[in-house]
Amino acid sequence: MIPVLYSVPEEVKGILSGECPFPILKVWTAKGQASFPMKRGSFRYQDRIREARVLYSGKTEKTEEAVPAAGERDSAAGSREYCLEVRLPEDRNRIRLSFRVPGGEHYYGFGETFSELDLRGQKVRIWVAEHQNAKRIARKMIREKFFGKQPNHKSPFSCYESYYAQPSLTSSNRYYIHSDTGAYAAFDLRKDGIITLELRESCRLYFGFSSDFTGLSELLSARIGRQEPPPSWCSDGMIFGIQGGPGVIEEKLRKLRDAGVPIAGIWSQDWCGCRRTGFGYQVMWNWRFDGELYPDLPEKIRSWKEQGIRFLGYINPFLALEKELYAEASEKGYCVKDRKGADYLVTITTFPAAMIDLTNPEAREWYKKIIKENMIGIGMSGWMADFGEYLPADCVLYSGEDPEKVHNSWPARWAELNREAVAECGLSDEILFFTRAGHTGTVKASRMMWTGDQHVDWSRDDGIGSVIPATLSLSMSSFGLTHSDTGGYTTIMNMTRERELFMRWAEMNAFSPLMRSHEGNQPGRNVQFDGDPEMLSHLSRFVRIFVSLKPYLREAMEELRDFGTPVMRPLFYHYEEEAACTEKFEYLLGRDILVCPVIEKGSRKRTCYLPDDSWIHFFSGEKYRGGQLSVDAPLGVPPVFVREERYRAFQQAGIVPPEENKTK
Repeated sequence: MIPVLYSVPEEVKGILSGECPFPILKVWTAKGQASFPMKRGSFRYQDRIREARVLYSGKTEKTEEAVPAAGERDSAAGSREYCLEVRLPEDRNRIRLSFRVPGGEHYYGFGETFSELDLRGQKVRIWVAEHQNAKRIARKMIREKFFGKQPNHKSPFSCYESYYAQPSLTSSNRYYIHSDTGAYAAFDLRKDGIITLELRESCRLYFGFSSDFTGLSELLSARIGRQEPPPSWCSDGMIFGIQGGPGVIEEKLRKLRDAGVPIAGIWSQDWCGCRRTGFGYQVMWNWRFDGELYPDLPEKIRSWKEQGIRFLGYINPFLALEKELYAEASEKGYCVKDRKGADYLVTITTFPAAMIDLTNPEAREWYKKIIKENMIGIGMSGWMADFGEYLPADCVLYSGEDPEKVHNSWPARWAELNREAVAECGLSDEILFFTRAGHTGTVKASRMMWTGDQHVDWSRDDGIGSVIPATLSLSMSSFGLTHSDTGGYTTIMNMTRERELFMRWAEMNAFSPLMRSHEGNQPGRNVQFDGDPEMLSHLSRFVRIFVSLKPYLREAMEELRDFGTPVMRPLFYHYEEEAACTEKFEYLLGRDILVCPVIEKGSRKRTCYLPDDSWIHFFSGEKYRGGQLSVDAPLGVPPVFVREERYRAFQQAGIVPPEENKTK
């Protein structure tokens, strides 16, 4: 798609200036007063509007400026970016801009969306929040109590919130619109051929165009950032979520070794202690190792590392009120305040906690010191850097900044603090931390996302089915390294993990940038990876497949670092067919592997869509062309396909089963 520049209407030249590749249909401004009441990280969005007026409504003329030919454009080959400045009048704090676009398009990105990939016909909020809000979970529990399990149920899009919200839209017509705003924003895509942006501060709009999606990713990632590959050891096996102390860890490591499972690391989120609540087994948010639960932890970490097993922990920006780190932070004034000057206490699941003020330079340095001494200092090779999306809009910050304007950037600031702590220790190539919340700045601060707290079930809204659209929407937002908790996390009432779910999840995650498991918030009620010999044997096979893909994955990660090309990609990234534009439960791993995970309980077949290419089944060696087809998919044989031109190289490298040992 080659854009033609349009002139900015005379009526709004004091508000808009620069290059505009789409005709402007309408400009509206107003005064507004917003409020964002929060409960457990979920927000109600309220806005009172007054003095609204339309500044412009009509046709916009093309300019005489010619768009350069493909060979003359800047940045990536065949690509160019335009910038439109938006300056709100001093007496206004709301603006809506409507643009005429080609129509019939599909829209992706916006950070992370779990229920949909194509957001045509939706209105998308840009405001980071807890994705798993209590109201939605309660409705699901009630619905299932009366009507049974409904894995295909889908709530209205307006009910969803997201850990990662970014003001970036990518069109199937190979252009993007990105705003550098940090305030609340919205993209209205409900009218075909019209995109309306709602903004609440002066900012820039960037319009990027390219002849293909690789060029578009290169252009957008040059604007907002790219991820470096994670440390090499992350591809040498699975990172196992194990809690309960060294004795439990050693016993599970023995089982894994006996089953021949490659082990990259242990992830113990309760390294700093635990609390038992109505929600389950949760971490004590006091960031130093618990001497009772983990006696001599530094020595154990050294011993495990000598065996080739890394140790990872957990941290977030909150502090447990009953512990000494909070007492120190509170005494020094390091916590976010409420309007009365007291520490702002935020309830998470069932208990309150205080939040470190990331706008306070002394508080940031203190928290970095905790990471450097209490985590890196005892030998940790990484951690989950959880949360970041809970900053209340009515708090008071040390910097004096408006929390409503800071809220979206908070997870990016949290990721940046973690990045600095690692870099200042000179260990960027050794340590992996992974985040779940994000906004524009997270892309250049965090090396790895995980898709948050999926339910331990088969649901498309919140369970295994939600992982793929979440991953692909992030990939179209310039975040190209993502993984999920193998088996899911959230366990409530009658929703517990079954062995088949864990096994199917492991099959999917073997074809991803990172394999990591989680015991869940109620470990005793969930099937774990060592549930029985068959599970361990199945897991061993797929972790070994994951390890065999290391050269291929590292190649894709280097492509991400150099050009911004995501490691996991939607089918439309390389194939122009209409069916590829709406497929949200399949993905490409790199250029040459197509994965169709089994995400239905009891299913032993999978209907797959293959783009027009020559494909060979990873396990059977059977050859396919493009189209819709039903493929056998018994446990242990998920439908995974390799482009024929790459398949032979995989055979030579021993990645796919040899001819004499193919699964029929």
